[in-house]
Parts: sequence; C-alpha cells; structure tokens
Amino acid sequence: MRIIENPQMKFGEVPIENIKIDLKSRDDIPPLLLGLQHIYTNLELRGKVFSILEDIVPPATDSKNGRPGMELWKILVFGVLRLNLNWDYDRLQHMANSHRTIRQMVGHSSFDDEYEYKLQTLRDNVKLLTPEILDRINVVVVQAGHSISKKKEDEKLECRCDSFVVETNVHYPTDINLLYDAMRKAITLIATLSCITNLPGWRQSSHNIKKIKKLFRKAQQLKRSTSKSPEKKKKRELLVIEAHETYINTANALSERIRETIAGVIVNRYDVEIKSIISEIKMYLDHADRQRDQIYRRVVKGEKIPHDEKVFSIFQEHTEWICKGKAGVPVELGLKVCIVEDQYGFILNHRVMQNETDDQIAVSLTKETMGKFPNIFSCSFDKGFHSPANQNELRDQLEFPVLPKKGKLSQIDKSKEHSEEFIKARHQHSAVESAINALEVHGLDKCPDNGIHGFERYVAIAVLARNIQQLGVKLRQQSLALAQQQQQFKLAA
Repeated sequence: MRIIENPQMKFGEVPIENIKIDLKSRDDIPPLLLGLQHIYTNLELRGKVFSILEDIVPPATDSKNGRPGMELWKILVFGVLRLNLNWDYDRLQHMANSHRTIRQMVGHSSFDDEYEYKLQTLRDNVKLLTPEILDRINVVVVQAGHSISKKKEDEKLECRCDSFVVETNVHYPTDINLLYDAMRKAITLIATLSCITNLPGWRQSSHNIKKIKKLFRKAQQLKRSTSKSPEKKKKRELLVIEAHETYINTANALSERIRETIAGVIVNRYDVEIKSIISEIKMYLDHADRQRDQIYRRVVKGEKIPHDEKVFSIFQEHTEWICKGKAGVPVELGLKVCIVEDQYGFILNHRVMQNETDDQIAVSLTKETMGKFPNIFSCSFDKGFHSPANQNELRDQLEFPVLPKKGKLSQIDKSKEHSEEFIKARHQHSAVESAINALEVHGLDKCPDNGIHGFERYVAIAVLARNIQQLGVKLRQQSLALAQQQQQFKLAA
C-alpha cells in the first residue's frame, strides 16, 4: 500500500502552506523548500505533479491494503534534497531526522520527533523515481516557472544548448588493474558460494587475492628502461614481459579453478540466490578473460589495442573515455550530458549521451525539446554541434537557429553570422555555462549511483532539483520585492 500523501493531519502538524521559510537566508535549502512549497500549495500544479507520481506505484497494487510504504510526496522531497544539496544518503538521513523545516515539509509534527528514517529506507525509496517520471514532472515545474517569470503569456523562448561531462565513480583504468578488479570480485564471490553450498577448495580465498594483488603490483611498478644501451633495454623488456606473463598465467589458473567449482554446484531451480551469484561470477570471469587477452596482446605481442575494444570500468561499464580539450583536464571518465536552457534560467530538456557526439544529437534533441515546449523561437549552439545536415534541419525546425559554422565562411554565411541578432545570441550563449556550473556544484559533477539506469536517474533528479530551486529563487525575489514596497509605502505614509 502506497499513497501520495497522508490526508489525515497529525496533532501539532504545520500545514505545508503555513511553513515559515527564511527568505533572507543565503543557504541553498530555503529556495529549494520555497519551490517545493509552491508546488504543493498551488492546487493545479500539485494535481499535475501528484498524478505523475502515481505512476511510481505498479498498476496491480492495492492502495487500501498491505503494508504502508513511504508517501510519494516524501520520496520526491528527499530525492530533490539529496541531489540539489549534493548530499550522500548518510547526510540525507541525518537531515531528514534532524532538520525541523524539512520534517515539516514531509508532514511531521513537533510531537513526532521520535520517528526516524532508516538509511536503507531512504535508498530504496528514492530509487523508485524513474527518469521518465522525473522528465514529466520537470516539464510541469518549468511551465510553472514560466508563468511566474514571463511578462507576456505568448512570449517566445530563446534557448541555448551545450554539453558537459558527468564523471562516474571509478578509478583510473589500466588493463592490469581491471584484471585485478575482476579476479578480486570473482574470488570473493566463489568463496561466498562455497560457504553456502559447502564446497571445498576456497578456504584460502583471502590468500589468493593477496597473491594476485602482489603479482599485479609487481607488473605495475616495473618501468621500461630509458637507457640508451640496447642490452639494458632488452633485459628490462624481458623482465616486464615475464612479470605480466606470470600475472596473467596465475589469473588464468584461478579462473579455471573457479569454473571447475561452479560446474560442481548443483542448482535447484528455486535457489535464486545461488543462481544470482553464479551469474555474477561468470560476468567477472568474462571481464577477466578479456583483460588477460588485451594484456598479452599489448605487452607480449606489442600490439596497440583499438579504442573500441577497451572497457574503462568493470563496475560501471557505461563509462567512456572523454577528451574535451579543456586546459589542465586531459581526460574525463564518465558520460556527456547535453542540456537546453531558456532565457529564464530553467533547463527545458537534457540528454545522457552514450557513444554520441554533439553534432549527432543537435537535431533530435531540439525536436524533442520543441515537442515539450512548442513556443521556442531560437536555440544557440557552439561549433561542436555543426554539420551541413544540422544547419539545414535546424533551419526547418527553428525560426532563428544560432549554429556557427566551422572553417572559412562564404559571403552569405559571413553576412548571417555578423548580423546584430546572431551576434547578440552568440554573446548570450555563454550563460549556459553558468547553468552547467550550477548543476555541477549542486551534485552533478560525479555520479555515485551504479549502472546506466542509476546514472540517468541521478541526472534527471539533478535537473528537476535545479529547476525547483530556480522556481524558489524567483518566488523569494518576488516576496522580498513586495516586502520592500510595503515598507516604503509605510514610510511614505
């Protein structure tokens, strides 16, 4: 049983519309809570958001019977707080149990101090939010922000689009440390499986891990000779090859032992846990096989491994090796995320880019954004989004596309790019970097969640949380301006 909110108020509970939020505070929490308060107190807006949140609950679930789960409004509040304030779950748990205003926002009274949220409860419930549900809520929040910000109802949107890298939580990858990771996990899991099924052979699993780690460190620390003497170079080369061969041969022998142990396990069709462990072991053994092959080809045969054959993390397999040419940042490990921001500071749309470049998504992302917000007049891009096909297709979609061309310009292109409107849009384009920086500061610099689905959910919550915060900032500005006008009126009277 799961409901959106508890309709029955508790003794001492403060209605959300009556929660007092410090408008003069410079902390990030008050504007975020202001945005959430506006969503809740505006009946039309609340109805739209709550109807979307209902899709979290599976259709066959009975809302009147069964063990009660966390209210959907609480899940949204906690998810937004975690991302926008760049908290981990430990900090979120502490604030959910200790911060008075946050507890009021999720419906706790002053007499309800004994109720505490468990860490795993928060983890499991926030993960129920899906990227699709979050995107739909984001559209509703942005529309609410426009109704507050726009001077005219039919005012056109002027957008700017750019991409940046969100890092995954991985260490710097080399083929030898990825092999060690795979073997360490495979040995740990086979030892667990042996305990469950009472199979012998892995009592010294810790010793086996130490053994493989010692060989990994030896291969890692051996450097190729920089001497000019051919004899010294050859001698050092042989030592490097020998160390790597010993490492991969030992890993191969342990892999074969693990496969023999798995073959001896009798699996009952109801043993879900055993099946899951075996499946995970096989996955890590496949990683180990690939890494052994690549190490042998690179070190012994002297081959250069093609980039498309490489994996940069065995835990976060979606991780990409990205070189954006930034000063002091030669490489970033993660995925590119592209955002579309309007002139009011709201992020209209975003795209997690897997094996995609900027020029490949320019048209499709613009089309998708216009499907959500049809009144887009213009959108500016940088040169990385340029291609001849993009120029033509964007011209058909937008009234005024701002996409500078690469290379030498023709007279027609010169006159277009030197026009006053084009130059003005290009000058305003850099404002998207402010939005990107705000996202990175508020949690979107590195994703701690696992898997591609976790990555997409993390990015989607970050975008939604940023827009709710922007909504709160604009509401605070209006409230402070109104208070100042009232003060001036009193002084004048």
